[in-house]
Amino acid sequence: MRQVNILTLSKALQQLRGHTLNSFECYLSANKLSLPYQKGLNPPVWELGHVAWFQEYWIARNLQRSHGLACDLSQPRKASLLSEADAWFDSAKVAHSTRWELKHLTSPKCIQYAQESLAETLALLQNETDHSPALYFYWLVLQHEAMHLEASAYMAQSLGLPFKALWPQIAATAVNAESKTARVPSQTWKLGSSDFSSHSLTEERSFCFDNELTEKTCSIQDFEISLHPVNWAKYLDFVNATGYRLPNYMRQTGADFEKEVFGNWLPLNKWEPAIHLSWTDAQAYCAWAKCRLPTEAEWDCAAKTLTDFEWGHVWEWTQDTFEPYEGFVTHPYTEYSEPWFGTHKVLRGASHFTHSVLRHVNYRNFFTPERDDIYSGFRTCAL
Repeated sequence: MRQVNILTLSKALQQLRGHTLNSFECYLSANKLSLPYQKGLNPPVWELGHVAWFQEYWIARNLQRSHGLACDLSQPRKASLLSEADAWFDSAKVAHSTRWELKHLTSPKCIQYAQESLAETLALLQNETDHSPALYFYWLVLQHEAMHLEASAYMAQSLGLPFKALWPQIAATAVNAESKTARVPSQTWKLGSSDFSSHSLTEERSFCFDNELTEKTCSIQDFEISLHPVNWAKYLDFVNATGYRLPNYMRQTGADFEKEVFGNWLPLNKWEPAIHLSWTDAQAYCAWAKCRLPTEAEWDCAAKTLTDFEWGHVWEWTQDTFEPYEGFVTHPYTEYSEPWFGTHKVLRGASHFTHSVLRHVNYRNFFTPERDDIYSGFRTCAL
């Protein structure tokens, strides 16, 4: 979804909105719209409204969208379809703790808003051209909605809520305890993407996020890296040897273990990648196993040069703190990357709940190091 035309974007936007509304229906059916305040979560009604608001804000209300990345953010926007939208759904201005206090925010109103904003977006998209700079914003709102769709899954997991994802998931690869490794030779490696033109899209240019720009030249020393993420068998060896706490959604039943998936306890497949692990958990494992996490550059190089390197079932923690590449210039959505530099850790890859429109080998995910509610794991490098 990084080199797309109007037709592809139109289909993807409609499909993704259908998945979003289906996810919301899971909360509605389970009577889980009124949740107590919890750090890291948002009320489901607010989540749906925010997704619709973000799309309308950058497409229908953005009178500068034809300028693409060169748009002037100081220019006024059109009024919203929903008069209260900015006061309710602007995540940069609406404090997290106050999102539970929006008394007049109802599910029917948000569903209608989501439907109307999509219809408006699709109508405007038909007036664009396949190489218009404006397509950047249609791509951006698609990616943003996919991120929130995955968040709806791990939020349901944290609540023990019955949840059914209609979008396809990647099946976990079972890896035996002696997973293979590969050695990558010393080399100069270019991390990131080449510059993205704000003027037109061509076959050589593709959409990307600002934190992927520009190409960063790295000197990599030869290293040995696992071809698969650490599986449960290996991680539980560490837990048993050290007394380290079991991860969330995990319990021991006699000699076996079970995992909780959306409120249901299921037998644990020990050969699947370990999941719901924090960066701190990964570091503790590495200290015990006498190994280390890959750097972001090492992960990127291995993913792009090793034919047997498998990724896509868990987000994978790297050693690195989330920082800009040299020459970083923020894109119009200024709140996306820059506020989080220096405080978050980089994860690469994708999880089994990551929508296909978001999956890309260059994508940089980032969370604070203690987060373990997300679908995160790790792979290791030899010391």
